[in-house]
Amino acid sequence: MVKVGSSLVTNDGRGLDEAAIGEWCRQMASLVRDGREVIMVSSGAIAEGMKRLGWSVRPKAVHELQAAAAVGQMGLAQMYETKLKQNGLGSAQVLLTHADLADRERYLNARSTLLTLLRLGVVPVINENDTVVNDEIKVGDNDTLGALVANLVEADALVILTDQQGLFTADPRKDAQATLVREAQAGDPALEAMAGGAGSSLGKGGMITKILAAKRAAGSGASTVIAWGREPDALVRLAQGVPIGTLLLAQTQKTQARKQWMADHLQMRGAVVVDAGAAQKLRSEGKSLLPIGMVQVEGDFSRGDVIAVRDASGLEIARGLANYSSAEARLLCRKPSSDFEKLLGYAAEPEMLHRDNLVLTRSSLAPAPEA
Repeated sequence: MVKVGSSLVTNDGRGLDEAAIGEWCRQMASLVRDGREVIMVSSGAIAEGMKRLGWSVRPKAVHELQAAAAVGQMGLAQMYETKLKQNGLGSAQVLLTHADLADRERYLNARSTLLTLLRLGVVPVINENDTVVNDEIKVGDNDTLGALVANLVEADALVILTDQQGLFTADPRKDAQATLVREAQAGDPALEAMAGGAGSSLGKGGMITKILAAKRAAGSGASTVIAWGREPDALVRLAQGVPIGTLLLAQTQKTQARKQWMADHLQMRGAVVVDAGAAQKLRSEGKSLLPIGMVQVEGDFSRGDVIAVRDASGLEIARGLANYSSAEARLLCRKPSSDFEKLLGYAAEPEMLHRDNLVLTRSSLAPAPEA
């Protein structure tokens, strides 16, 4: 995950910085060629819209901000498409609101879309949908949006490119004794005390929003780097392990955070009972659960709920995130994935529970009962 701020994208409000955007796109292309998946969260739509509309001061009226976003988003998307294409990459524009991430179905749909784009080798360029948001549904700033998307796709890392070298112990513009924080634990309360202060006249976030974003991203196991956006080859060098800016470490690994969350569920909305073959594949082979191995569905659950997996004796052997609701799952029991579209009217994931969203429970370590 890479996030860039308005002042960088628009060269402090003078218009989209073609050279800088081209440089970030070149670096992202290098990462993709090395087998990495990259998502860009880019600010700049309102700032670019202000420039195109001839406004020198950021408006306060919601309808004027929305109008500026609508105008600026055209140029922003076009610039990323052009520069990514020049580097051999496809691009996609994704506009999100807080409501998209709060609603279960829309959250899962957004996740599926982004993961599909990544599998296709396309770089999603994400921004908040400022043309429609208001105070009740907006995320608020793109640092927070970057963290939410990092959690959404379970990114390994969040890189926040800014106009500062990183986090300092105090404001270096006011305190000559301020020093750069090279490494710390994300979520450390002391960091928030260091970070106070507002953002630029163009953007909404300051260093404090970046510290809070790092804390949020750490919840899903993603560490965060805050670095100067004009540092030569910053993204490539960070991927190579070169220390740049401030590294805020997540205390838990990505997989551990997700699976611990599932394992800690005290109550589940339902369960699926599986045959001996499916139970064996889950226990010993680390496979996903396919509907063809399911013999019964219990309870009433929705897509995205944590459900249990039980063997024929009733022993819970696993739990995970359901790709289908209980009503859909009942139709899919004992059916191959080739039948899904005929049964449901659409075909989504081939698995009921993907292995990345599934954790074995302690009881699964016990030997399977004899038939």
